[in-house]
Amino acid sequence: MLEVCVDTLAGAVAAMQGGAGRVELCSSLSEGGLTPSAGLMQAASSLPIPCYAMIRPRCGLFHFSDAETEIMLLDIATARDAGLAGVVLGAQADDDSLNLPMLAKLVEASGPLGKTLHRVIDVVPDPFLALDQAVLLGFDRVLTSGAKPTAPEGAAMIKQMMTRAGGALSVMPGCGLSSENVADVMRQTGAYEVHAACNLAAAGDPAFSIS
Repeated sequence: MLEVCVDTLAGAVAAMQGGAGRVELCSSLSEGGLTPSAGLMQAASSLPIPCYAMIRPRCGLFHFSDAETEIMLLDIATARDAGLAGVVLGAQADDDSLNLPMLAKLVEASGPLGKTLHRVIDVVPDPFLALDQAVLLGFDRVLTSGAKPTAPEGAAMIKQMMTRAGGALSVMPGCGLSSENVADVMRQTGAYEVHAACNLAAAGDPAFSIS
């Protein structure tokens, strides 16, 4: 399974045509991805592959205020009303660990939608504890580079996370993947789905490639 993050409907269609099995809808990919517009959510819901919405109201780290939590709850409701397949979430407490009460509220609001914990897991003090907490909160997967700048660099930790999860959720490598290294990362980690921007054309090929 290849998941591709996009910030336009044209990007979602191109990703689908290039073989993506799921897309993550965002705005402001240059900022790491923020919540997409309601219009993009609605338009993408008609695509024949699952579309998840990033739920992130601003750039920067993931310490969100009560007011920002209310915004995220409204954005989750928008994603549900649009008919999307899932949402992508993450929040930190004052000590930089996962903000469990806030995430529990967001997960509850998500209801039957699929739920991905984003790369907040790469910036918490204890990624393995956060992985356990993600399972208890009801996430379906975590997106991670193994607490390293790129997934190839973090492959050893990603493999340990896969072992620790024991199939309770999917551990999805992302960041720094290319058509040259993705198969090797999957072999090293045992991952069965990966995440990429696919924003660079392969040499001599007009189609999208993993990046």
